[in-house]
Formats: sequence, C-alpha cells, structure tokens
Amino acid sequence: MQEPRIAKLTLNVGAGTDATRLEKSIVVLKELTGVDPVKTISNKRIPNWGVRPGLPVGCMLTLRRQPARVMLKRLLKAKDFKLAPRHFDEQGNVSFGITEYIDIEGARYDPKIGMLGLQVCVTLEKPGHHVKRRRARPVPVGKAQRVTKEESMGFMKREFSVSVAEESA
Repeated sequence: MQEPRIAKLTLNVGAGTDATRLEKSIVVLKELTGVDPVKTISNKRIPNWGVRPGLPVGCMLTLRRQPARVMLKRLLKAKDFKLAPRHFDEQGNVSFGITEYIDIEGARYDPKIGMLGLQVCVTLEKPGHHVKRRRARPVPVGKAQRVTKEESMGFMKREFSVSVAEESA
C-alpha cells in the first residue's frame, strides 16, 4: 500500500489568443495519443495579452492506466530519461516540458504545423487514495498515504530508469 503508482498523465499546450496555433496543437495531441483533446477556456481578463473570459487559450488531455505508462515512456525518451530535481514537487507530481513535439518517438514533422512544444504533468498516488475523491463519505488522506518528493524520484528511477541530477548552469 506504500508503493506509488501513476494516477494520470496530463499533456497541455498553451496557444494564447492565436486560433491557428490552437488548432495545430489539437492536431498534434490527437496524432501523438489518438485521444481527442479538450480546449481550455480562460477565466480571467488580461487586457495586455488580449485575453478575456470564455476565450479558448490552449488544449489538454488526460491519460490514465496503461496508455499513460506507454506515453510516459515515449515522453521520457524525448528527454533522454533525464530529469532535474526541480521537475518534482513536494506532493509527488512530476512536471517537465518537451520543446519540440518531433523529439517524441513516433511523431513525424508536418510542415503545416511547424514547431510546437508541450507540457507534461504526471500525478502519482498510493493505493487507497481514492477515499479522498469518492462520492460516499470522502475522507482526507493521511500523511502516510501522500507521495513525497523522494518517493516520486525513487519511483521514476525504478520504473523508468530515469536519472535525476542537478543541471549545470
């Protein structure tokens, strides 16, 4: 019950107010995963950026179980199985960016799309964590069932042979 596991893998592309970039990012995520992404909608008004509430500003998708594990291997291969300690947070999540989608195994360059990057967020949890989200009688998760930074680093090293080392400046 103390062994972390992948709860979900989230892929996110921010497009800003550029509608053509948004459509291109939807095509890229669909091509990479085979899953239709959803558009993310802005909640705030930022006049300097031309953003207003209700405007689509990006797209994202979530993978769970085996598809998440397979996709994570492909994404880590694009990073050469190297992550920095700054990619891990205190709640056991792992976040990193892919600067160009063509670095991902199986992705082909499309001149109509050009170069796009994406953000990857892996959420880790321990078995029994669902008591926090269940409909009937949800209960807060105890400290022993929370994933720490060290446990998430150890999980990534064991499961995916990721090397975690400080980056040189």
